[in-house]
Order: sequence, then C-alpha cells, then structure tokens
Amino acid sequence: MVVRLFESLRAVFYTPYYLALALRCYERRGLEVSLGRPERPADAALSVFNGSADVTWGGPMRMMQHIDRQGGPGPDGKADIVGFAEAVTRDPFYLVGREPLTAFTVRDLLGKRFASVSEVPTPWQCLADDLRRSGLDPQALDRIDGRGMSENADALRAGELDVIQVFEPFVQTLVAEGSGHIWYSAASRGPTSYTTWYTSRAYAESNPQVLAALAAGLHDAQQWLHANPPAAIAEQVQPYFEEVAPEILAGAIERYRANGVWGRDPVLPVVGFVRLKSALLAGGFIERDIPFDSCIDNRFALQAIGR
Repeated sequence: MVVRLFESLRAVFYTPYYLALALRCYERRGLEVSLGRPERPADAALSVFNGSADVTWGGPMRMMQHIDRQGGPGPDGKADIVGFAEAVTRDPFYLVGREPLTAFTVRDLLGKRFASVSEVPTPWQCLADDLRRSGLDPQALDRIDGRGMSENADALRAGELDVIQVFEPFVQTLVAEGSGHIWYSAASRGPTSYTTWYTSRAYAESNPQVLAALAAGLHDAQQWLHANPPAAIAEQVQPYFEEVAPEILAGAIERYRANGVWGRDPVLPVVGFVRLKSALLAGGFIERDIPFDSCIDNRFALQAIGR
C-alpha cells in the first residue's frame, strides 16, 4: 500500500524515523512510502487534512494546537487528529554557553545575553515552564527571539551572546570547535513527548493496517538504533544530512541516545504528554486542557511490542 509521509522539518533528533526509512523497515511491513515536507513546520498538522500527506511525524504540540483552535475535541470526546507512535520521548534541545558552567540551574540565565529557538515554539515553551517551576518569571530574562539557530551559533562564537538554545548538530559542532559548552540538556527534565506519528482520525479508522505497519516499522528501527554504535547509525542516516560531517553526526547521535531522547518502543506515555501539555497551558500557547485519550491511540504501538 502506498503511504505519503511528511516530516515537519529536517532534524537530527528525528533519526529514528529516518533510520526506519533507510533500513526499509516500512517496506518490510508491506508499505510503499514517500517522504515530503510542508512549506512551514506550522502546516504539518494541516497536511493530513488538506490532501498533502496521509501521515506525518511531529510534535504532540501541533496536535494540541490544532485541537485547541477547533475549540476542543468533538462531542464524542474524540479529536479529529490522532497520534499513535512516539519516537522522541524527551526534549532534544540544549543550552550551550560561551564559557564552561558546572552545576547549572535556570537561575544562571538571569543577567545573561540569551537567544532562544525561534524556528518552532516548543523548545521555548518548555524552557519557560522550567523557569516558572523554579519560581522565575520567563520575562525576566534578557532574551533575544526571532533569529535562527545558525545565526545564534555565529553570535555565540563572536561573543555577542552568552548562551543559546539549540539542537543537534549545532551542539556537537560548537563543542567540537571549543566555541561552546553544554550547560543544560533539556532531556534531563524527564519525559516530555516531542515527536509522534499522527494522522487524521478519518484516515486512522479507514487504514488501521497502515498505522499498525508504521508503528511496527518504527519499533524495528528503534531496536536497531539501541543495538548499534553511533557511527553505524550515522552511516545509515547520512544521506538525510549531507551537509553534516560524519564524525559530527555520529557525536550528535551518541549524545541524544545517551541522554534518553529516543524511546525504546513507540508507546507514547501519559506522563510525557501531560508534561508537554502543562508547559503549553502555563505559557498560554493553548487554552484548553486536551485529554490524552482524545487524541492519542497507543493500540498500534502496543501491538508492535507484543502487548
């Protein structure tokens, strides 16, 4: 069966999904897949409704945003969008400082020239929640918004910033250069659901065999990822990151795996969903408390792991 897949943007932390494609995990599960991308990450959720894609991977944040804008789930308590196979189970972003800093706390950001991620909203929403949970007002930071991670990395190198929020491979590149030092791995916060397969409920109900095959194929890739060395993983996904040096890519993958960013199975845990939702509610990104069961269906993930 032919399935049109979308990614929301190209990122190293999506390695489990690229690995499943590279290893032909979905083909072995009976699917013929193609991979595309919306013009903007913000359009990822819409893609499964406007005919662009059958299934996309992206943040539960986009799902909750979509449901919130619709006024909540339907009268039956179910949303018209459903997530069913998680790969990124912890926050994949880091704070990288110009100078070394041990025993970091979020209070160390006060008085620092800091640039947050602007490409997508989730990293800042989650970090702002970390600040609030520590009794700090996120507005108290000297925060620069609206610039890309590449520009912020250059500003850190130039001494124009003290600390930046970035994902891989910026982290590994800055560390390898000696231009940056890791202050904080947001993965240390604990489970924070970051990336799942999702689709429209109409497609899910009409094509349960596709969801089962995608969840099983992802699990195949997850098992391979956790059983092989970073260099071997990097070799498999290198075609998706042609501009990244192999040793940088391998280092980024090693760090993500060591930090527990990638789950060992595709089940999306309630605790990670709730932590993300709490951050989005506290920051005013969404207004409604979206119930887990309204938009997450773990049946296919549980089937993939034999439960």
